[in-house]
Amino acid sequence: MKEYKDIFAMIHPLAAVVNEASKTIMDIYENKSFGVRVKSDDSPVTVADIAANDIICEGLLKLDASLPFISEENMEIPYDVRRHYPYVWFIDPLDGTKEFMKRNGEFTVNVCLVHEGNPILGMVAAPAEGRLYYAVKGFGAFMEKKGSPACRLACSHFNPMQSGLRIPCSLSHINQDTKSFIQRFNDPVLLGRGSALKFMMIANAEADLYPRLAPTMEWDTAAPQIIVEEAGGTVINYETATPLSYNKESLVNPGFVVYSIVDENE
Repeated sequence: MKEYKDIFAMIHPLAAVVNEASKTIMDIYENKSFGVRVKSDDSPVTVADIAANDIICEGLLKLDASLPFISEENMEIPYDVRRHYPYVWFIDPLDGTKEFMKRNGEFTVNVCLVHEGNPILGMVAAPAEGRLYYAVKGFGAFMEKKGSPACRLACSHFNPMQSGLRIPCSLSHINQDTKSFIQRFNDPVLLGRGSALKFMMIANAEADLYPRLAPTMEWDTAAPQIIVEEAGGTVINYETATPLSYNKESLVNPGFVVYSIVDENE
């Protein structure tokens, strides 16, 4: 397996794959039955999840067949095998399946290349909004909208003591621990948003912090994490205050908080 020294060169071919998956998702979203079934973990899966997954996995194999991938829709690879991967793709072909089923547009496609546990290339598409977000470690984070040039993303600055902090929250999943965390702040403004779009609000200076003190999976957060980080923010383990890491023995994330840029002295 080769070393990746020019990761940025992968953006264009990866975007082509993600955009193809996004188009297929929107075709199903607008014109077809979802074909919903329930997986063993009680989460829903649709024909759009499966179709997008097939497109992305096939596209990544064409991009570089030596790179393995871990996808929400693929059978989990044993840890004794994947712990030896220096590089691995994490894929969520349709993040926000429940929002997709509600036809509210609040869903994304998430793809991330992880090296030794750390995200180094992330891409998040918002098919219903026509937006594509991406970041490469050390190169910054960007957003493209069809017909417009790419713009660089930068998180906002905030002081935890100020009133009216903008806090995105899940449209389908919010538990008591997360609610209790939010209640620490002075008159927070809650912003309902689905899927990885909550991270994108942080990266695009539309929100200040996002707590998620409930289980998520690594493929949910890897791509949005590097986009937030390259925009100047942080994604940290709630208990240890360290960045989330990937390809762990358990692919379940700990509770975490996404922060834009904290200015304690303002």
